[in-house]
Amino acid sequence: MADHSIPHAASSIHDLGRKAAHTPDLLTDAERIRLAKHVLKEGERPTDEEQQIAQEILKDPQSVDAPQIGKLGHKTLARH
Repeated sequence: MADHSIPHAASSIHDLGRKAAHTPDLLTDAERIRLAKHVLKEGERPTDEEQQIAQEILKDPQSVDAPQIGKLGHKTLARH
């Protein structure tokens, strides 16, 4: 039987997207940055608004509010 204790990258991003979509206030700064980088660099094809939110997170992770983080979470969930 295979050891499944280490999640695959896609499932980790999926979990992060779910957390961002449903409980964005609970994301750490590191999780916010990881989500922003994923949206910008992993072929998510973000809208101009989503790009702006992600870039703002990279500058200052605490500068965005929960609904903005939720948008990035929903974007990630839509792709995975």
